[in-house]
Amino acid sequence: MAKLKNEAQLLKKAIEVAENYAVNRGYSGFSATNSAKDKIECIYRLLVNDQLLQPLALDQENGVNMKHKLALWIARQLPQDHPLLK
Repeated sequence: MAKLKNEAQLLKKAIEVAENYAVNRGYSGFSATNSAKDKIECIYRLLVNDQLLQPLALDQENGVNMKHKLALWIARQLPQDHPLLK
């Protein structure tokens, strides 16, 4: 698994976009007390459930791989000239 350039910023953007997607789907939103780990897992499972994201193998489902998968997902959604992709 090769680390992406700007992976932390891509993950932050992915969480932001996915949270808006979840709210538009009817989810009430995350509270301030939800940990980042819980948000990432919830977002990952939502996107996999909606078939917007290819699921990881069961033995590979951990926080690091979920973060990487979300960063890859948002990198593919952004336009080619987006500053985070440079």
